[in-house]
Amino acid sequence: MSSSNNPIPSGPLARRASRRVLVQHGERKIWVGGDAPVVVQSMTNTDTADAVATAIQIKDLARAGSELVRLTVDRPESAAAVPYIRDQLDKMGIDVPLVGDFHYNGHTLLTEYPDCAAALSKYRINPGNVGKGAKRDTQFAQMIEVAARYDKPVRIGVNWGSLDQALLARIMDENATRENPWTAQAVMYEALITSAIENAVRAEELGLARDKIILSCKVSGVQDLIAVYRELSKRCDYPLHLGLTEAGMGSKGIVASTAALSVLLQEGIGDTIRISLTPEPGGDRTREVVVGQEILQTMGLRKFTPMVIACPGCGRTTSTVFQELADDIQSYLREQMPEWKKTFPGVEAMNVAVMGCIVNGPGESKHANIGISLPGTGESPAAPVFVDGQKVATLRGDNIVQEFQAIVLDYVQKNYSKAA
Repeated sequence: MSSSNNPIPSGPLARRASRRVLVQHGERKIWVGGDAPVVVQSMTNTDTADAVATAIQIKDLARAGSELVRLTVDRPESAAAVPYIRDQLDKMGIDVPLVGDFHYNGHTLLTEYPDCAAALSKYRINPGNVGKGAKRDTQFAQMIEVAARYDKPVRIGVNWGSLDQALLARIMDENATRENPWTAQAVMYEALITSAIENAVRAEELGLARDKIILSCKVSGVQDLIAVYRELSKRCDYPLHLGLTEAGMGSKGIVASTAALSVLLQEGIGDTIRISLTPEPGGDRTREVVVGQEILQTMGLRKFTPMVIACPGCGRTTSTVFQELADDIQSYLREQMPEWKKTFPGVEAMNVAVMGCIVNGPGESKHANIGISLPGTGESPAAPVFVDGQKVATLRGDNIVQEFQAIVLDYVQKNYSKAA
């Protein structure tokens, strides 16, 4: 056991020092890096040329809590649609900054569609997809020069599925001369890191300010991501964007993203995250935003929405009432947050417990701001409610959901000051 003079450490390590980058649209300012909170971002999966559908999805992502939204800019029709999308969002009161994702022809689109270049708040450039040979240097320079002209930050986003083949060949040749050559995996890691840093240095030489650059080295494997970012964070002080490049579907994607990002965030590595979930057919794109928020909130790094603590259920809880109530309350809280965060600052730190029987129900409920302990199998059909550790009511009958929801709302109104 640790002595009182050497307590057991808790919580994530302090964030590693990185420069701060400002991503801005109008009065909306999002800082990435430094002492700023870890930023949650997402990406649309609509055809950007369909400006109406894209604007609607961006609105949904922003309302779910995405602080930056990236969209594909892959052809002239997409570039032409970006200013219209920005205008529609502004009319809806959605001020989320937009990030343009460019591959292959970004130099042409940014040059030939200046309204697109101006409407975007940030560019993402993949150095493996900007051209080959002499064209590569010229086309990369064109994109950086546009960014500098419009004072836009850039994420230099390397991906192991689209590495610069000339750079990879150079590192493989260097490795072949080593007395003890690295493994192929180590060579790949080095190529990712070298590509990111060398292109950042090149961008600075072309006139992009150092505080306009964010880096990423994205892979699909959990251990690969951890290894690459640990090393990348040692070699540079640029803010880092974290995320598996293809996390996968459903629980696999959520688990993989959580496993990889939690390790790095716990070590103080990472300034902005994106959870690259593959949605179910017809699934809700905002799921990736919710998962990103929940990773940060459960780790104690940020607070986004009141947390619902609910027991998993066992043989004592054969009724589904507590499960249904927990789901209803969690949905209710998340639905209220777009308005509550404006009028009830601090409500995102509230904890609500929905428990299923007498074993842990009253105790867990007392630890939460508001808690309810529903009757388990064979227990008296009564549900005591606790507010800040004190029993305040006992609910019975068919209206428990509505009555408990009213208690939650009353608590919010009484305990969180309305914003001026």
